[in-house]
Amino acid sequence: MERKLGTVRISPHVLATVARLAALSVPGVVRVSRDVSGVERWFKGRGDVSGVRIEIIDDAVSVDLYVVAAPDVNLYELGRTIQSQVARAIKDMVGMPVLAVNVHIEDVASVPDNSD
Repeated sequence: MERKLGTVRISPHVLATVARLAALSVPGVVRVSRDVSGVERWFKGRGDVSGVRIEIIDDAVSVDLYVVAAPDVNLYELGRTIQSQVARAIKDMVGMPVLAVNVHIEDVASVPDNSD
């Protein structure tokens, strides 16, 4: 017999942190962008983590990630891997279904010139 002990609420900020850490664990991701592109950068304080936007729709999660990629990776494959890892992390750690993981590759890191 299972009793209901109360509710569990997970902050969108926590979801954004889980998504950010999952994205950073993918080889080929140099960093998560400091600012979300466009108009979103004007709405800080909504529970977003730098470079990650979370939206909760009917108890499911939608994620927008803004990343900088390494110069030597296939960008399409990188994006697909990020999607998979982030969706898995949210589902496994939080138990919420994931509607979408939208990956925005904002830049490709430049390679330092060591020709001196």
